[in-house]
Amino acid sequence: MTEPGTATSTDPTHPQEQEATAYSWYVLSILVLVYVLNFVDRQILSILANDIKKDLSLTDADLGFLYGTAFAVFYSLFGIPLGRLADSWHRVRLMSAGLALWSLMTAVSGLSRTGGQLTAARIGVGVGEATASPAAYSLISDYFPQRLRATALSIYSSGLFLGGGLSLLVGGLIVEQWNAAYPAGGPFGLVGWQAAFMAVGLPGVLLALLVATLREPIRGAIDGLPTPSVERPFKGFFAELVTVIPPLTLIGAARRGAMALIANLAVAVVIAGGVYALTMLLGRPTRQQWIFVGVGLYAVYSWASALRARDLPTFRLIWGTPAFLCTTLGYGMVAFTSYATSYWAAPYAERVFAIAKGDLGWFIGAPGALAGFLGVIIGGRIADHLYKRHSAGRIMVTLFGLIAPIVPMVIAFRTDSFATFVAMLFVAQTMSSSALGGAAATSQSLVLPRMRGTATATFFLATTLVGLALGPFMAGYVSATNGDDLSLGVLSTLAAAPIGLVLLIVAIRSVPGALASLDQRARAAGETLA
Repeated sequence: MTEPGTATSTDPTHPQEQEATAYSWYVLSILVLVYVLNFVDRQILSILANDIKKDLSLTDADLGFLYGTAFAVFYSLFGIPLGRLADSWHRVRLMSAGLALWSLMTAVSGLSRTGGQLTAARIGVGVGEATASPAAYSLISDYFPQRLRATALSIYSSGLFLGGGLSLLVGGLIVEQWNAAYPAGGPFGLVGWQAAFMAVGLPGVLLALLVATLREPIRGAIDGLPTPSVERPFKGFFAELVTVIPPLTLIGAARRGAMALIANLAVAVVIAGGVYALTMLLGRPTRQQWIFVGVGLYAVYSWASALRARDLPTFRLIWGTPAFLCTTLGYGMVAFTSYATSYWAAPYAERVFAIAKGDLGWFIGAPGALAGFLGVIIGGRIADHLYKRHSAGRIMVTLFGLIAPIVPMVIAFRTDSFATFVAMLFVAQTMSSSALGGAAATSQSLVLPRMRGTATATFFLATTLVGLALGPFMAGYVSATNGDDLSLGVLSTLAAAPIGLVLLIVAIRSVPGALASLDQRARAAGETLA
């Protein structure tokens, strides 16, 4: 009997494609639960936004920063070394530890009394959640054959939308019931939004124990490329940490030589100049936003430079491949708008249509979860079907997910009817969510099995540093500078669509050649392949 994730062929040059086993689907179901909780903990800030704004005296720009940038930058930074660790260590253990961490930090968010304290807690949530998708993407790629990979990744990604919808439903009910029971504040002076953070955070610790029972598959075996275990994986993790976390990045650059250190410092100066210019242009209240983004960009440059010096094949297949970059950045433009929409939809409806929090969960959270689930599953299946006909077929679905939601979004955020708002929001979310599975599967197929965790971390740079760190903040900033006009703020994020259109067209044209030349380019960069 063959273990799940183990190739069954006796010919290593022509491996027989393995079918997904019942245990493979069980593992996937647990990973979906993890991702659901991931987004409950991340997205619950949406239903709590107006209360937090009032109690902590914040602006819409501050709320966009808290939801997006404060979380996204550290999610991105730690996602890089943790993605590397997912390529070399026990992925099940990594995910279990990360789940426990981000769940505890979500609960700690409920103790916040200032915007600064909530920012610190959100950073902790970001660090913990950075373990999830690199490990999960890599596990899924070792439990499912290539022909089912987009479908499996889409099913996993459905947790994003289910968790987002559930967060509105659960968060709204907790806030209303807590405030009704304790109008002057409950135990320890906690109000509804603080209790909600604690209620959704603590169950994750129990789920972490269940995750720890999953079996670790043989890395790469399902593709006929079994990869041996890496000795001393944490040595590589800490070495990676030095290349990505400022100011330790200066040590990493110095180890590569004087020229590397000079280049690193020069880039830091240029980025600092950009932060200063943006702060002067857009106002001092935006300073924390641009400092965080600047730190993120500098860290990414430092890491990419170190990766090039240490692992040229991985660098070339990721950063040196236009198909990979255009796919990830193109999806980043989808995320730019969709993150802003999903976060601001509930606060917008609460303000404009005067809908109670408990009702928002049913009218926005539940339809949003269904829309995302349907979109990502159907989009994944269509992406796999088109992939059989054309090697860039998956990107065509991503392109659809970028363009198709524009019209329903405009209608939703311009209508005076709440029913129309809900209906058009459902259509827009269904269409935009269809983009994810194809883009994620394409990013995995453009690298070798040993590089999948790193590729996933890089893929999520686009959805976080581009989509999450900038989209919700832009919507909040435009709203705050235009009399709290959230309609204008959310619709302003559609400016990302033309950029995404160009990137995805380039991806469609370049992916076939990149896939065909994958082994050749890896060998040319120094990779040894059987």
